[in-house]
Amino acid sequence: MKPRGGAKSVQASTLFEVARAARVSPSTVSRILNGTARVSEGKRRAVAGAIARLGFRPNLLARGLRKGRGMTLGILTQSVDSPFFTASLKGIEEGLAGTGYAPLVVSGHWNPQEEAERVALLISRQVDGIIILTGDLTEAQIDDFSRSVPIVVTGRKLPPGGNVFSIGVDNVRGGYLATRHLIDLGHKRIAHLAGPDEHVDAIHRLAGYRKALKEAELLHDPRLTVNAAFEASGGLLAVNQLLESRRPFSAVFAANDESAYGARLGLHRRGIRVPEDVSLVGYDDLPGCMYTTPPLTTVRQPLLEIGRRAARALLDLLAGRMPTVDGALDVELIVRETTRRRA
Repeated sequence: MKPRGGAKSVQASTLFEVARAARVSPSTVSRILNGTARVSEGKRRAVAGAIARLGFRPNLLARGLRKGRGMTLGILTQSVDSPFFTASLKGIEEGLAGTGYAPLVVSGHWNPQEEAERVALLISRQVDGIIILTGDLTEAQIDDFSRSVPIVVTGRKLPPGGNVFSIGVDNVRGGYLATRHLIDLGHKRIAHLAGPDEHVDAIHRLAGYRKALKEAELLHDPRLTVNAAFEASGGLLAVNQLLESRRPFSAVFAANDESAYGARLGLHRRGIRVPEDVSLVGYDDLPGCMYTTPPLTTVRQPLLEIGRRAARALLDLLAGRMPTVDGALDVELIVRETTRRRA
């Protein structure tokens, strides 16, 4: 025998219970579940918590069919085991909380061809939209893919409009802050472990490094800039290359924390102390930075917030409106124990 009122009544009554528990209106709960609500993060979290406590299970399949959607969002990352991308993915999960959308994650491994194949795969799986976490796809490729689904891109600034929204970080300023900090400590021979030559983040951080040197009227020695490929192994190889070149330096600015970890190991193996002999600065402020020996001075990117904003921006695009989130994020220098004044 069917319960009185049928399944629809059960769904409706449970939605009212969620609204009561979260202290919001039923329409707010409904709009959050549909991904169309413009509400504060506090209200969104309250609704998500109430849903979890009450065990509310909205009929996502039926709602998706009514809206012509599968309630799935594609996420293109570069490496699922990287702490950088893990933090951004966590932010995306938080931004999607209570909306009913589920992420489908694929990796591009910093290979433009593989990235394009993965995005095409996501589109073939009929995802409702895609978030691209950094990467090397061209603007033309992104524009072409956006003809099929809305796309949010992080790590760069793209021209506004259309079916694409970008969330950039001021990496020139970040590279400048890292290098200026070392200059202010009296360092004049500052090496730079750069990222891939074609990567926009690496290009901008190198520009910030050179800007700080120029401002301080310090000679830029191109032999002190070595590619480290944004990996710990790359940082190790790069610092070994620097040491074997016998070019003097008293400080290192690594273009990301993982390459800084590798550089720290390479210096340690040569008996070079950090920061007594060489000061070291990273970039990103990954969770492990606080627990290196010594704790790493670095430039902080708001990784969680990048993920949250990307999720909210994509929800706005899916609702047919321009994203209400700010597409520009700032960075800050976090001074710990791997830098000290030049003796």
